[in-house]
Amino acid sequence: MSKSKLTVEHCATELRAVIASENRRVTSYDVAQVAGVSQSAVSRCFKPGASVSKSTYALVMKAAALLDYIPNAAARSLITRRSNMVALIITNQANLYYPELLAEVSQQFTARGKRLLLFTLQREADVDRVLADVWQFQVDGVIAAARLSDEHIAEFERRRMPLVLFNRTMRDHSVNIVTCDHKEAGRMLASRLAAAGHRQFGIIGGNMDSSVASERRYGAVERIAELGLPTPVVVPGEYDYRSGAIGLKAIIAQLGSVPDAIICGSDVMAIGCLDCARHELGLDVPGQLSVAGFDAVEPSNWISYNLTTLRQPMPKMAAAAAELLCARIAQHDTETEKRVFNAQFIEGATARLTPAGTPTPGLAATGLRLPVAIM
Repeated sequence: MSKSKLTVEHCATELRAVIASENRRVTSYDVAQVAGVSQSAVSRCFKPGASVSKSTYALVMKAAALLDYIPNAAARSLITRRSNMVALIITNQANLYYPELLAEVSQQFTARGKRLLLFTLQREADVDRVLADVWQFQVDGVIAAARLSDEHIAEFERRRMPLVLFNRTMRDHSVNIVTCDHKEAGRMLASRLAAAGHRQFGIIGGNMDSSVASERRYGAVERIAELGLPTPVVVPGEYDYRSGAIGLKAIIAQLGSVPDAIICGSDVMAIGCLDCARHELGLDVPGQLSVAGFDAVEPSNWISYNLTTLRQPMPKMAAAAAELLCARIAQHDTETEKRVFNAQFIEGATARLTPAGTPTPGLAATGLRLPVAIM
């Protein structure tokens, strides 16, 4: 039986006094008593997507506010046998686009009534330690933006724990994957620079245990070789600002001259390279040297940099990862999927470029078609 606003407030005041005298927590039964509805109706009001009338919802929310009621997630998980929590595993050395990933993934799961737990790695090789913590929280599923071994994948399968790899791939296992095509992105970047007349390349790669860095580097090196250009000088980096300057100096030292273009494994390294070239070495960028990065992080768009780079479609990728994981949580024994997204080329002002699709002078005999910007 419904209650008037005055009756609800009066009932809540009396019940709060009783609860205080009993020194206990407010329960969903108390809310139902004040609102004059069933306990199941209260539960539906706090369950995202559940069917409940507007009037019942308003009445229950009013009663809950008057009683200072907070739903008990732990108690609910005992009934549903789900924690409604999912884990996101990322590395501290990851690129600056991961804050964007974290925000996007969190919003996606919140809309689905789930909460995100963040687990970070100092390096991708530290995943064993983090997985031990993940198991303890009994999450419903995991998104891993870190390299997992065959043994790790086998452990997920043994525990029947739904898993989606983010920007990582597994060749010998059937795993749900959401990734950007990093190899093709590296190839595209090399192609666009070569089309503008760049011949001698330098590459400042990411950390050696990063599969993303490896794919980007491999794609660029492969395309440069296909075009018959000199072998690029490749030096490692740590995805940080300092690596850009150190890498540029190392490449110049090995070549004995300034290369035509530097491809950096991340925007942060590209910005470090750019600042070193302009302010320490006095080079004209892009007149003497072209510099390009990856990921289109916010600083790359600043007027001082206006970096030539590649952008991953992070909102679409985050939505795909959340959708895949929730589908596997709801129905575990289904076929795995791999969803691959293409990067978008951002021309910027730090590289000499010709319009997309322009033939590469002197390389037409190779018969290789240069790709246009991937959207």
